[in-house]
Amino acid sequence: MNAYVEFVKAYPIYSAMIQFAVLGTSGDIISKWMQAGKIFLPYKLPIILLKMLEWAIIAITIKYAFVGYQGFLDNLVANHFVPEMGLFGTAFALSVFMNLQYGLFLVILHRFLDNLIAQQNNWKNIDKGMLSLIWFWIPAHTITFMLDKPYQIGLAAIWSLVLGFILGYYNRESK
Repeated sequence: MNAYVEFVKAYPIYSAMIQFAVLGTSGDIISKWMQAGKIFLPYKLPIILLKMLEWAIIAITIKYAFVGYQGFLDNLVANHFVPEMGLFGTAFALSVFMNLQYGLFLVILHRFLDNLIAQQNNWKNIDKGMLSLIWFWIPAHTITFMLDKPYQIGLAAIWSLVLGFILGYYNRESK
């Protein structure tokens, strides 16, 4: 664990990019597997590499959001716009602020990049992506923000894998 923490501290952006490139792309693949009900390679290698690049780009914005929204919340508390709330309350408030502001941008960015890679213009069910901010990401990031900083991006990347599994399960083809 020490090597992981030291790597994350020494290379916060690169470590975020690597974790999301691997875990986010894996979530995309698992989602396709779950939808089809069988294991297969849903994308050709060039598309997988583009999806890894997509997730790496998304990771940069996520890392900046994690740091920036922490400063945002700290400033709100310092200026008495929000009370001090303890570990859970702070994690929950941070998750709510971040997901209801930055999260909306992220859902749109993610779909835009997916469309770019797939060379299509599919905005179908974008509302479901927005709703995932409430039912999935706010609770997930509340847990995430209760962890020490070096573990937060790693858990967020794991959550992207988990969401891929959940979405794949609920969007599977009926047999």
